[in-house]
Amino acid sequence: MMIRVVQGKGRKDRLVMLSPALLELLRAWWLQARPKGWLFPGKPRINPLSGRRMNRAFHEAMEAAGISKKATLHTLRHSFATHLLEAGADVRVIQVLLGHAQLETTARYTHVAASTIRGVRSPLDALWEAPPEPD
Repeated sequence: MMIRVVQGKGRKDRLVMLSPALLELLRAWWLQARPKGWLFPGKPRINPLSGRRMNRAFHEAMEAAGISKKATLHTLRHSFATHLLEAGADVRVIQVLLGHAQLETTARYTHVAASTIRGVRSPLDALWEAPPEPD
């Protein structure tokens, strides 16, 4: 249940998790398209899909979804990191998934939603609670 990304961002190879839901979608796509070689072939079909074509498809999908906010494929990387963090993933795991050598680099990607920050309990609040009853 892993995807091997070859020559991804920064020309780095890495492993990322494969969602069972995504696997189901990819299997359905393969059954329908029956591609030879690449799952998403480029032009010519013996080549993988180009970055330029992926960018075009991304913007077509945004338009079809009615999303007018400015975004890039790189925005998905930021969103991935943010969603992982908000779901409780350890920042070191996110660092590995993004392929970062420095934790500081990962910190730039992990934008925490205001609702998540509001949900964090301050240690000061624990001071005002009654101490536990002795046994």
